[in-house]
Amino acid sequence: MTVIARLLRPRGRDIYIAVCAILWVLSAVASSGCSRAQQHYDIDRAEFPVKGIDLSSHNGDVDFSRLAADSITFVMLKATEGTDFCDALFARNYDNAVKAGLKVGAYHFFRFDSPGHIQAYHFLNTIAERPLDLPLAIDVEEWNNAQGTPDVQVIEELQKMVNVLEASDYRVILYTNKQGYHRYVEPTLYGRQLWICSLGSVPEEYGWRLWQHSHKGRVAGIKGDVDINTYNGSLEDFVRWLEHNN
Repeated sequence: MTVIARLLRPRGRDIYIAVCAILWVLSAVASSGCSRAQQHYDIDRAEFPVKGIDLSSHNGDVDFSRLAADSITFVMLKATEGTDFCDALFARNYDNAVKAGLKVGAYHFFRFDSPGHIQAYHFLNTIAERPLDLPLAIDVEEWNNAQGTPDVQVIEELQKMVNVLEASDYRVILYTNKQGYHRYVEPTLYGRQLWICSLGSVPEEYGWRLWQHSHKGRVAGIKGDVDINTYNGSLEDFVRWLEHNN
């Protein structure tokens, strides 16, 4: 009896189907450009000199003075998630980052199963008119999100959130991976500023402003791994971009 034939017996068939499903999921994650298996991509700092990180309470206490002295130019701080969650360290991280002279932005983790306009108001209420250097970022990804939500619903609610933020005179940047870009951003939000996660290659074809290229970065002032990002251009370009956003 062949291996396939044995697998296709009642119990073996279930195992075979499960293995195939796991392989399909791993393949989909890898194709997203932000695989959890490959978590770092080395970049040429001569080509991309502006370095930043994104932080949440999961990163614990941060020494922002040491961080600023370690060639970090900007930080994206998690502020909110969904319609009612606030990051416990957002306010403190914001104050300390500003004191350290860093350029500061804020991001919201978009929940697929929550109304977009309510998420937008929650985000706005939490940042509470704090001056921000970078555009408001919306984190759009399947990882740790509600499963089974139709793409059309995600797209519709995401558009509602963007509309509210832009109507409140904020510029918006969308964070996602390559797969998320094609599923949720490209259909109706093509041309919006993009913060792309790509851990396997330079995302040359995506017209990005910010690129998250590592989940395994190490910088002074933070214990453990941190996400590393870069700006698409020179320091002079970055300064002009910040002026445009404000």
